Amino acid sequence: MKPEIIISSSDLERLEGLLHAPNARNRTDLDGLRAELDRADVRETEDMPDNVIRMNSRARIREMPNGKERELTLVYPGNAVGDSSKISIFSPAGSALLGMATGQSIDWPTVEGHVVHLEVLDVDNPVGSTEDGGR
Repeated sequence: MKPEIIISSSDLERLEGLLHAPNARNRTDLDGLRAELDRADVRETEDMPDNVIRMNSRARIREMPNGKERELTLVYPGNAVGDSSKISIFSPAGSALLGMATGQSIDWPTVEGHVVHLEVLDVDNPVGSTEDGGR
């Protein structure tokens, strides 16, 4: 069962715009992200809890079963290129993490057909993190 997730109205608006763009509209690999957005509890940006992963949040996660901990920043497509500490929202793990809070976990299928169990250990939402990296 998937945990409840919360996303900001500003993240939802921008992500829906990206998903409706011609280069993403027919991509079936983004159906997981579409489903996550459809089931999310949407809140105004100022009403978002501090411990919830949103766009440009930095999160410390644990991958199971190997127990490996990683620190990742959830970014928009194209902003993760060449930086292993950034994860695109268009990746399976990125779309799984959006809206999750500290202490929550999820089993998520990878594009290779494996299932990865991800647990959120900590979330850092810098000031202005909900919009284009604070710009």
